[in-house]
Amino acid sequence: MSAPVAAPHKGHNVAIEGDVESHLHPTPSWEIADHPMPTGREEIWRFTPIKTFTPVLSEVALESSQEANAIDVDVQGADGITITELATSELKGLAETPQDRLSALAAADPHAVNRHVVIPAEASFKAPVEVVVTGRSSDIPCHHNVVIEIGNHAEVTVIVRHRGVAHLGENWTFRIGDGAHATVLFVQEWDDAAIHGAQISFEIGRDATVRTAQASFGGKAVRICQTASYCGPGGNLTQLGAYFADAGQHIEHRLFVDHDAPSTESHVDFRGCLQGKDAHSVWIGDVLIRPVAEDIDTYESNKNLVLTEGCRADAVPNLEIQTGNIRGAGHSASTGRFDAEQLFYLQSRGVEEAEARRLVVHGFFTDIVRKIDVPEISEELVARIEAELVESLGSSTSVEED
Repeated sequence: MSAPVAAPHKGHNVAIEGDVESHLHPTPSWEIADHPMPTGREEIWRFTPIKTFTPVLSEVALESSQEANAIDVDVQGADGITITELATSELKGLAETPQDRLSALAAADPHAVNRHVVIPAEASFKAPVEVVVTGRSSDIPCHHNVVIEIGNHAEVTVIVRHRGVAHLGENWTFRIGDGAHATVLFVQEWDDAAIHGAQISFEIGRDATVRTAQASFGGKAVRICQTASYCGPGGNLTQLGAYFADAGQHIEHRLFVDHDAPSTESHVDFRGCLQGKDAHSVWIGDVLIRPVAEDIDTYESNKNLVLTEGCRADAVPNLEIQTGNIRGAGHSASTGRFDAEQLFYLQSRGVEEAEARRLVVHGFFTDIVRKIDVPEISEELVARIEAELVESLGSSTSVEED
């Protein structure tokens, strides 16, 4: 008898024994009518610029998408990986239930570009599986949905890149099998006019180890909602993030970790810089520890470094603990400017002020770069941070990777 490809599909809409309703997360539903057009007063939308996202929040987006699909989705993987197209009608049996209106619209679009990727059990790949989403137009809203199943005890790295320009709503579901080791990296390198909303869901099997990273730099407005749940005890999740918001840019990361199995772990470390008038970042970190989730450990951290006047960084960590029998649960969030002592120390040793500021910023991101530990992405991240700094500090001739 062959092993199952991945952990049994569960989804957040399945009742859990001893379940207690949580105030942290909306009720999931496939029906668009269950996700009314937001006003900005709702808890899950209060930091989001609704007017900017209207092109992908209106049901007109479904009508417009019939004219043409303005994205290409290219999946590249090694031999042994199965890649097939999915009809929208097939999503309910595979994908995570939509958590908000953006997600529900993407799941309902009959013209969406959908892919199903299966990585077999026991497989181990040295080269990453790469998914490149390329936008070709911001005139027509578009949608796509991707389900990636990672088999039991498989080892794989998945890199997702967003490029070009688009008004895009999308859903990603990662079903990760028992004992698997998965690294999943998202790189947002959109052109300046892109508007991007995404739901990214992780279903983590028994004793699976999962590491995720978000590198968000491009786009006019980006809203990433990332959820995680556990299909059995022993699951270990690390979520990393690095982002850089420029003038007029909105970058939003919303995380929800549902500890719905005992002896599970989750750790979050997101760091961001802001520069320029009306640069805005949002980080929401919600962790729910259910009554069944005894012996769990969780910690989430968000740090923001404001480089210029006129920026805004919102950071809101939330813990909802429904059992006292846990190993640990904590969170921290901070927003600050350059550390005067660090700058003084560097300048007292002959480092010019602009170069000192540059070194402080690179040092700020060092832990994230180290934890990502995927050479191709780590090098890109350092280069992208430097490119952002050129805008405010000018060119450097002495940047070195830590």
